[in-house]
Amino acid sequence: MRAGGYVIVVRHGATHADQADTDPFNLDNVAKQRQLNDKGRADARALGEVFKRAGVPIGRAYSSRFFRAVETARLIAGKEPVTTLDITEGGQVVTPNENNRRTKALREMAAAAPDAGTNTLIVTHKPNILDAFGRDWFEIKEGEASIFKPEGNGFALVARVTIDQWAT
Repeated sequence: MRAGGYVIVVRHGATHADQADTDPFNLDNVAKQRQLNDKGRADARALGEVFKRAGVPIGRAYSSRFFRAVETARLIAGKEPVTTLDITEGGQVVTPNENNRRTKALREMAAAAPDAGTNTLIVTHKPNILDAFGRDWFEIKEGEASIFKPEGNGFALVARVTIDQWAT
């Protein structure tokens, strides 16, 4: 990963289990979204430090428009991510066609070669990851990363790393 060439797809960090997204049609209303908890922030910050100490360069950073994903990406990458609906959780508030479009978009992002000498960071949500990569991701944990190597028109899974495994 030090030489770049990988796409790191992360489920946002740990959140408050007693919160819900109560205004999913208005993504600018951060107060009505489920938020990272202190552990989620600390874990994302620690992962960013692991990457920094290990010399893992993060080039492009993308996140869902939900603030928990933006905050996770910002803490890992150390910079402001590009937010996009392409990887924003849609669920029941968007059409099946839109959910399918987002699935395709995430798969295309995982297959896109990073800028030379860097890795691409994508922070999204469990439903998006499950739809894009399949049922093996049904139990994906908050903060878990899936590392992909783009290959031609597709990608290969290199590793899955839970947030607590990075320290080792």
